Amino acid sequence: MGPEEEMKPGNQTILAYFLLLGFAFQGKVWLLFSMLISIMLLAILIGNSLIVVITTIDPVLHTPMYYFLKHLALTEICYSLSVVPRMLMILLLERKVISFTACALQLSCVILFMTCECFLLGAMAYDQQVAICHPLHYATLMNRDRCFKAALGCWLSGVPMALGFSTWLFTLPFCGRNTVDHFFCDVSPVLKLVCADTAFFELLIFIAIVTIVLIPFCLVAISYLCIVHAVLQIPSSQGQRRAFSTCAAHLVVVTLFYSTAGIIHLRPKSGLSPDMKKLVSLSYTVVTPMLNPIIYSLRNQEVKQSLRRCIEKCLLRRQLVTCCTTQTHASLWGRMANTQGREPLPIIHQQSWLTGEVPS
Repeated sequence: MGPEEEMKPGNQTILAYFLLLGFAFQGKVWLLFSMLISIMLLAILIGNSLIVVITTIDPVLHTPMYYFLKHLALTEICYSLSVVPRMLMILLLERKVISFTACALQLSCVILFMTCECFLLGAMAYDQQVAICHPLHYATLMNRDRCFKAALGCWLSGVPMALGFSTWLFTLPFCGRNTVDHFFCDVSPVLKLVCADTAFFELLIFIAIVTIVLIPFCLVAISYLCIVHAVLQIPSSQGQRRAFSTCAAHLVVVTLFYSTAGIIHLRPKSGLSPDMKKLVSLSYTVVTPMLNPIIYSLRNQEVKQSLRRCIEKCLLRRQLVTCCTTQTHASLWGRMANTQGREPLPIIHQQSWLTGEVPS
């Protein structure tokens, strides 16, 4: 901004809303992108909801690993719902206006759920490391009380950051510009609209992001180093391959999430173009939550078997309800026939009449 465009304190205005520009797609590309995002959101909700349901109702999956996985799925659902619906409103309905309060609330949710996911990934890596490296002490180290406290700590870890930085950012002076070049309210694009000195704010948020991103990432890295060392001691090559394949899939998702989130948030005013920032943000707001159910669970035999058992129970329950309903109708028909002095139909004929089938 040139000298002639500098805003004096007296020219500062109070903004009532922001304009989210979103993606600048046109024609068939816009339609294809909108359909793709809608399908991905549906996959996120279905995949992660299935994880929450089966890990809750199936006693076989009541272990620390699936306990943290359930909380990770809940985080992914909340995180996606705080960002993606607004993006679809911009794409499909061209409703780009977001109120000042809603923008601050969305930024708080983004910081909260991203912080929670970072620490949950670290907790899951530590759980795997204890299971592989210290199997005899696993029940003691990862008991129910510790798992509950760890999950609660992950959820609460982002509350001070979310409330503190969101409140601080939105109390800074804005100079009349209200166009946010992004598809949701993030720190970097909103910070560009501030007309005050933000050096101290950027320094503190850099320290906070380092704490949020790098400390859990270091925990993940150390845990996997211990896992690799323990797996190399396994005499069976098949056992080594199975362990490495599971760890590699988890490590890929962790690296993808931490690297993309770090690029955007470690330097709020980095030199990346706005379009590149949108694509990087899209990877950890949509792509990673969609892949997590596949990588963590749907490739897992225990989860597949649990899902199969749940489906079989639902089908069996439906058959029992149908059978009981048929028997009840048949009994009522027999009572009506007796009341009218008629001979009741045999049960097989009653059921055939109810179901429309011809008895053999």
